[in-house]
Amino acid sequence: MTDRVKEIVDGIAGKLVQYRRDFHKHPESGWTEFRTTSIIASKLKELGYEIKLGKDVICKESMMGVPSEQDLELHMKRAVEQGADPELVQMMKGGLTGVVGELKCGEGPVMALRFDIDSNDISEVQDESHFPYREGFVSINQNAMHACGHDGHASIGLGVAEVLTKLKDQIKGTVRIIFQPGEEGVRGAGPMVDAGVVDGVDFILGGHIGFRATKTGQFICSTDKFLATTKFDVTFTGVPAHAGGAPEAGKNALLAAAAAALNLHAIPRHGEGASRITVGVLNAGQGRNVIPPNALIKVETRGETSEIDDFMFESAKNVIDGAAKMYGVKYDLKLMGKTKSGESDAEMMEIVKKIAESMDFFDKNEIIDKTNMGGSEDYSHMMTAVQKSGGKGTFVMFGSELTAGHHDYHFNFDESCLAPGVELYVRSVLNILS
Repeated sequence: MTDRVKEIVDGIAGKLVQYRRDFHKHPESGWTEFRTTSIIASKLKELGYEIKLGKDVICKESMMGVPSEQDLELHMKRAVEQGADPELVQMMKGGLTGVVGELKCGEGPVMALRFDIDSNDISEVQDESHFPYREGFVSINQNAMHACGHDGHASIGLGVAEVLTKLKDQIKGTVRIIFQPGEEGVRGAGPMVDAGVVDGVDFILGGHIGFRATKTGQFICSTDKFLATTKFDVTFTGVPAHAGGAPEAGKNALLAAAAAALNLHAIPRHGEGASRITVGVLNAGQGRNVIPPNALIKVETRGETSEIDDFMFESAKNVIDGAAKMYGVKYDLKLMGKTKSGESDAEMMEIVKKIAESMDFFDKNEIIDKTNMGGSEDYSHMMTAVQKSGGKGTFVMFGSELTAGHHDYHFNFDESCLAPGVELYVRSVLNILS
């Protein structure tokens, strides 16, 4: 069976590269992945999968950080111009992107595979030294770039879907392939979980190209210490006034935001684990002779556990409320993203480890049991939901040489990891559902 899997995967290796380069050329950021979702959904349907999309996979009430209706309409139009199915795009109206495909192979457990599909809000470098530019698949969409490898993840997901249809006779149970939007900014997993996409799942597997695995042939079998995070924007609204003639008539939103920014960083660390807080943006004011009536801060908290992150967020809300009261201004806090902490299961780690050890692509000396995430990844929200219902999960990393770090506009990965990625996912499914 192992040889048969490898033979099938090798037969689609070229197709995987084509998928990846097409997705890379047409990147779409969170809640605007209309073209990407349309193409994936169409191919899943052709392969015989039962597909769900739109309101069946996204809980609209749980969405955070959604672009304006006007922006969404522009992205929908662009998606159709770039080859998306107009009917499928309409089903995603409002930013309800992402798709789930199910392959039902009789009675048995349900195993979910999760692949993220969104891009970063980055303008890709246009230079002959950059491989995608040189080979003609550099991003053609303004301020959007696959700088984190999600184009590779989506391609691997499609490859897995195709290979599994040729091995249905070896599977007892259901394979649920989740193509998740909005991972950047940790916006997509929560609405998918709330829509029920991991209900009834017994096993879940997700992964990432690169990140902690920066050598081609390296493989990390599990990931721990996903940091929970909450991302939010705060708009302060004061009263403008002449800065020289009547400063007492104004209410200074800039000073409220500045006071909040300083005191947010003064929140005490938590004794039960790592905690973080960052004010990444502060915009305020209208002119040097006007008491600033407006200010905006963009903030994130993080915690080694969801409880620690909740502590940081609640403390942050108190600081913001106090700063607003001190300067007599109003404020509005808007959630932009949120995900939970998480830990992989040892049982799942052992399964994927044995599979990786049996594959020639992975260096036996570079197969690592586990790593700490050291950051946040929306997959942890799904994995935690599965674990709370008694299921098991792990998050793996496929090693790849990188031309630059993740989220850098020079980013590119080694495409030779795509086919082994497909093989590992497929063999994991066969191991668990055979």
